[in-house]
Amino acid sequence: QVQLVESGGGLVQAGGSLRLSCAASGRTFSSANMGWYRQAPGKEREFVAISGYLGSTYYLESVKGRFTISRDNAKNTLYLQMNSLKPEDTAIYYCNALEYWGQGTRVTVSS
Repeated sequence: QVQLVESGGGLVQAGGSLRLSCAASGRTFSSANMGWYRQAPGKEREFVAISGYLGSTYYLESVKGRFTISRDNAKNTLYLQMNSLKPEDTAIYYCNALEYWGQGTRVTVSS
């Protein structure tokens, strides 16, 4: 059974940092793109960042320079380092690889 399990969310003040993790099990994703998405209250899910299996990375314009996506294929884990957090970053963050999604981890940024 393939699972993606996110962790690392929480409540943080504006300007603070959080590091999200997404641990994959049931298969490896070293040859697949992996990404982070988020869904804010009352809004549709949106792309945040993607880590290409060949090493490329892409970001939502509003998080460029503040968020960093990385992966450790040996640990089958995807990360999202989030710095200089803003209240508008408040959302549930989801990990994605191929057709698989995690259950999400909540990030709340207070002003």
